Amino acid sequence: MVEASFLASFDNITLALIMAIFLFSGVVKGFLGIGLPAAAMAFLTLVMAPTEAIALLIMPIIFTNFFQFARAQDRAGIANRYKYFGAAIIVSIFVTSLFIADYPTALLTVAIGFAMVVFAVNLLFGLAIPMGPGVGWQVGIGLVSGVLGGLSSIWSPPVAMYLIVRKVSKEEFIGATGFLFLCGCFPLALGLFFSGVVTGATIIQSLIALVFALIGFRIGEALRHRISQDLFRRVVLVAFLVMGLRLMAVGLL
Repeated sequence: MVEASFLASFDNITLALIMAIFLFSGVVKGFLGIGLPAAAMAFLTLVMAPTEAIALLIMPIIFTNFFQFARAQDRAGIANRYKYFGAAIIVSIFVTSLFIADYPTALLTVAIGFAMVVFAVNLLFGLAIPMGPGVGWQVGIGLVSGVLGGLSSIWSPPVAMYLIVRKVSKEEFIGATGFLFLCGCFPLALGLFFSGVVTGATIIQSLIALVFALIGFRIGEALRHRISQDLFRRVVLVAFLVMGLRLMAVGLL
């Protein structure tokens, strides 16, 4: 009955489009290790309100990041290396998500899209902001990531920028992003619940979307293992450029 209610809330074309968006976003996530919320928000906001799109993303974000980190090598080592990073994300994403219903989402979407474009263009042309491995850098980038994530459900750009600038391996990139995104999932969901954005009904709807995201995630994983590390890095940056431009366009419309 709950599923029928969900299906009845959209016409058939819109429903098919939403499921296709989650399938595509899952492929992006499985292939790049990042980008599910960014890819989904870039298109979901064309057919629904931003807060509804964020609520729909909760379960796909949680489960895809759980599976990604669960399959990572040296999980304990990754968690230890990035524990301060993760702690900063947990605190900042929870606090900022409490106010998501009142924040001007369009302005934030444009700002995030702009940051993604600048980040991608800089690294594609060999320009990068030097970052150290110290705790201060991790906490600082973690706080920025959490603020963006708490207000928009997208906290991947600062995380990816840090890891790429640090020139970690492809496998550590996948494992570290899985860990750092997983750190933010539960405080984000809790903050959205307290803010009234996430309800029991939206959880059921999000679980339905999860099915399509997981199918795409497995497809993306299969493709990832066939790509070289250098090409993988370029695909990450080009994907951010495309998604950033899309986010800016959505925010300005």
